[in-house]
Amino acid sequence: MLNKGAGDNQVEDIDDIDRALLRLLHEDGRRTFADMAAQVGLSTAATKRRVDRLRETGVITGFTVQVDHKKLGWAVEAFSEVRYAGTTNVTDIVETASRQPEVQAVYTVAGDLDALVQVRVRDLEHLQEVIDRLRRTGTITGTRTLMVLGRWTRS
Repeated sequence: MLNKGAGDNQVEDIDDIDRALLRLLHEDGRRTFADMAAQVGLSTAATKRRVDRLRETGVITGFTVQVDHKKLGWAVEAFSEVRYAGTTNVTDIVETASRQPEVQAVYTVAGDLDALVQVRVRDLEHLQEVIDRLRRTGTITGTRTLMVLGRWTRS
């Protein structure tokens, strides 16, 4: 079971079967209930009830598609460390960066920098254009951009 920490909204009754269902859905969000049921040793109906409960409690927040961005012409991914003027609100940080269509995500962070901005672009020239646009917003005092060479993620 998951431990519930102070102020957390964690669901307490998640067990190993639920974790296995989450892993299976993460591998393929279009997997059938029958397929998952066979792999976790439950009936199809019981598997569907568990997935429904995971959705109702907010553990599963949606189903998405994974896109090969390179095949769409967006081959370069980068993260830009961004520093803002000291008077900039966190909401303004997110709003400023998210106005750029190439920005995939904005992570506000504590420490030396204010935000880590994930960007996807066609090529290096396009990356330079995006960074220049960000810098022209007036509230950014500095950037440092890191190119992604490869990716591995755990969910």
